[in-house]
Amino acid sequence: MKRLLVFVCFLIGVPAFAATPQQKQRARPCQDQEAQRSVWPQGTLLWGTGRTAVEKEMSSVLVSVDLDKVRLRGGTRLKELRIEEGRLVAPSRARNKLVGSVFQGTASDGQRVEVALCAAEPSARNPSMVWYRIELWNKQSAAWENPCVATSRVPSPRALVVQGVWDETGARQEAPGRFTFACENGAIAKCISWGYAPWAKKDGHSLAELHQACTRMARADYCGDGRSHTRQDNPIDMYDDLAVLTQTTEPSRGWQPERASFEAAWTPEGAWCLARTREGQALETILAQCPGRFEPGANDLGDGDRCTVRRKEGLARRALLRNRSYGKDE
Repeated sequence: MKRLLVFVCFLIGVPAFAATPQQKQRARPCQDQEAQRSVWPQGTLLWGTGRTAVEKEMSSVLVSVDLDKVRLRGGTRLKELRIEEGRLVAPSRARNKLVGSVFQGTASDGQRVEVALCAAEPSARNPSMVWYRIELWNKQSAAWENPCVATSRVPSPRALVVQGVWDETGARQEAPGRFTFACENGAIAKCISWGYAPWAKKDGHSLAELHQACTRMARADYCGDGRSHTRQDNPIDMYDDLAVLTQTTEPSRGWQPERASFEAAWTPEGAWCLARTREGQALETILAQCPGRFEPGANDLGDGDRCTVRRKEGLARRALLRNRSYGKDE
């Protein structure tokens, strides 16, 4: 059994990726990258890449990538590329031989973008998992840039390969021939790092739905519509039905259990029930944001976790994940 205390620290960068006429001379991808990019604490990230529009929280310069439109360095088309447990695999081709490949991707506004694979690095904690360094062609600056938003903790973020795609409501969908480059500071990648790899199993049970529930929990997406209700550097403690992670009960430098209280239980579609909100908004505010979804009603989940509003009958799926947090004023 594992315990994991998480400081939710998502920062948003706003690089400019507007389309302009392409210049005749193009720089080569995968040259030296700047270690730090400008970032601003403006909310939470799902994909972990910069926004296409400043005013839209759920927008991204890179939402999905095509698996069958890949060209190797030199222009040769790469065939039969597939994904195995979060790794890009090509028959008879070593992992490092994929470096320099250029993929075709799509931004949230539907614009096509080019994505270069610059490095493949096995995870130090789990060598079977691979981190990729990627760059995106920015037509405005006519340069290859790391699209992953940096933070002071992770100044040069990488990305994980994840099967499927996420839409602007935060919902995951199977999409044959497409996948997600999930950047290190986004919820998709963070939930994998915390132990919920969607390709993994625990006691014969797939962790795919737990991973999706985690992405909702990390962003405090109560309504399951992509809207986040959290803030920077808010410590959270999560635990689940399969005991991939268990509740943290011992105090440490970064966590004081006596200060924390139960916040919510989670499904892949958002909160199953709530005791309170992470930022201190009234529960009535959440009920108004997603009318018809919740109703007043106490639910005792055990271990001191008690809800005050819950999903309406007939709409609820079984909660897979729960969390505790300090709350805004604690």
